[in-house]
Amino acid sequence: MSELTSSVVVCAYTLDRWDDLSAAVDAVLGQSTPATELLVVIDHNERLFERARDEFLPRSSAVTVVENSHPRGLSGARNTSLDLAMGDIVVFLDDDAAPRSTEWIASISAHYADPTVYAVGGSAHPVWPSSRPAFLPTEVAGEPGELDWIVGCTYRGQPTTTSTVRNLMGANMSFRRAPIVELGGFISGIGRIGRIPLGCEETELCIRLRQTHPEAQILFDPSIAVDHNVSADRTRPRYLLSRSYAEGVSKAAIARLIGPGDALSSERSYTAKILPRAVGRETAAAARGNPVRLWGALAVVTSLGAAGFGYARGRLSRISG
Repeated sequence: MSELTSSVVVCAYTLDRWDDLSAAVDAVLGQSTPATELLVVIDHNERLFERARDEFLPRSSAVTVVENSHPRGLSGARNTSLDLAMGDIVVFLDDDAAPRSTEWIASISAHYADPTVYAVGGSAHPVWPSSRPAFLPTEVAGEPGELDWIVGCTYRGQPTTTSTVRNLMGANMSFRRAPIVELGGFISGIGRIGRIPLGCEETELCIRLRQTHPEAQILFDPSIAVDHNVSADRTRPRYLLSRSYAEGVSKAAIARLIGPGDALSSERSYTAKILPRAVGRETAAAARGNPVRLWGALAVVTSLGAAGFGYARGRLSRISG
């Protein structure tokens, strides 16, 4: 069997993350197993496109810088990369993330030796601008907090060893290119557009992939890790509210597309088992003399309520529309 080729994709939309984007590009170019190509897709920002073209192209002949040729937003930018990618595997890395290891591409590629593996993702660890926000549930025994997904990172409740999962997280994920191209790529309208904190486009694609290819394995390997820079605006309670609400709206959109059974299968377990434990742990810690921990319990309840409200609004707006 010939060695699989890889296309790494980094999508970007703002000059505010230039340093992070530049670091991500260098980290990909510094891999022990080089990517066949690195596609940097700029989402409707002419100044960013010109700077990226001028600065990244001289770094390596493997780099291509292109503008999003689809509607504005992360889904459109990713679909632009699928139009152009030549690799057997397409690896997506957020513009504010960087692999922890120079073996990142090699570790991802190794899983694809199994022909039933259609997608592979890894963990994302927050790099806070100063310190972890006090209102988030705490990290315990090396495990992340239950609400770290708010900032696009791995959260408690995800597997701690290599496991099959329903969907991957967008900051650090990969797919066999041919099957997702055949599926039409990412659905527009449910993913992030600039700073608007919608999401779940990768969730929808993973579910659709498994529905079309029941034999497909979607693997999560937490040892395949990236560090994910968290901007200051995402460390405020207001972002927790807006992101949780947007998550509910996005889940409602997915439920309309593929049915609520698959759309909410993981969320039911997370809500029934993981979140109540978080509330109990944080409340107990507050009762033992650490009152700051009460914020973690309140954040869980607030996030769940905001997501539920967003989901209801999303479903009702469709009905009324």
